[in-house]
Parts: sequence; C-alpha cells; structure tokens
Amino acid sequence: MPDSVKRDYRSELRAAQAQETRRSIVAAATRLFVGGGYGATTIDAVAEAAGVSRKTVFTAVGGKLDLLKLALDWAVAGDDQAVALSDRAAIRRWMDQADPRQVLDGLASMLAEIGARVGALYGALEVAAGIDPAARELAEELQRRRLDDARKVVGPLRDMKALATDITYQEAVDLVWLAMDPALFDRLVRVRRWSTSRFKEWLASTLCRQLLG
Repeated sequence: MPDSVKRDYRSELRAAQAQETRRSIVAAATRLFVGGGYGATTIDAVAEAAGVSRKTVFTAVGGKLDLLKLALDWAVAGDDQAVALSDRAAIRRWMDQADPRQVLDGLASMLAEIGARVGALYGALEVAAGIDPAARELAEELQRRRLDDARKVVGPLRDMKALATDITYQEAVDLVWLAMDPALFDRLVRVRRWSTSRFKEWLASTLCRQLLG
C-alpha cells in the first residue's frame, strides 16, 4: 500500500474516532443537562459519564456552554452532519412546494420532529438562561436564528402572494417564529400530554388559518 494511501487511511480513522468521542461526550452531556440541569452539570461529571478524561472533553468539544450549544444543534438537526438545516433535501422538498398549505404542513411536521428531540434540552437552556449570562447569550442567539429561519419560510409565501390580506409580512414572521419555539411543543406534548401527531395537525391547521388568504 503506498504511503500516501496509508496516511489518508490513518487520517480518516483518526477523524472517525475523534467524531465518535465527540458523540459520546455530547450524549453524556445531554443526559446530564436534561436529568440534573445545566447548573448542576460539571465537566468532570460529563467526562465520567462519557468515559473520557476532563482534558478530552475540553479538547473534543470545549466548555460547558459549548457542550450545550452543540447538543442543541445536533438535536435540532437530528444528526451531527455539518449541513445547514435549510440545505437538507428533506427540508428543501417542502420549502420548494408551490402549494403554500404543503409548505406549512411540511413546516409543522419538521417542528414536531424537532420538538420531540430538543424539548427537554431546550428547557434546560431556559432555566440556565435565568442564572447564567453566557447561557442567556446562547438563548438570545438561538432566538435570532429562529427569526432568520422564520423569514426564510414567510418570504416565499409572500412572493407567492399567499399571505392573507389582513396580516402583515412582519406579523406572519412573528407567528412562524413563535411556532418554531421548542417550548410550544414541550408545553402541549410533555405538559398537556398531546400526542406528537395531534400537535403536528394542530400546528399545521393553525398556521394555515392565520397566515393564508
């Protein structure tokens, strides 16, 4: 085997091992954040739960806030692939629909799936934001990101002239931004015991009633 091929193989193997270590660390941090809260979770506890050293946690991911941010990013995406949510084929399929109702139905399905993955973890962030300035900054960053995502949904609906005449573009953006809040799924599904399918159906019909002409 040529040396260049051996080097490439070893490099790929090391990268795969490093990513597997990151996955173990993030999974351990997620369990601790959800089970005990952000404040009670320590790097030492994450390292012990993941079966790695404290130094490895910092090297592979970073500090506690980095762990929470990465855990949230992976929970939203559903995997650890470095592909923006809006660029994924499954998302593009419903975002590119010509029927605005199918766009909103696809959005509701996606939000139900994300809510099921991220709800408890987002709750940990909400609590942390009340006591930790860095966590508060992360929560505000995620709010801004959600607002940008809401504009990406509403913009095409406006271009289709699908929005109801009694709602402004900004109001439509605000409603989609609210629908994207994981707390909405958490309150209705976890607290009020709605099924995920019931939540999806309700959200799709509500968005269609509120937004479309």
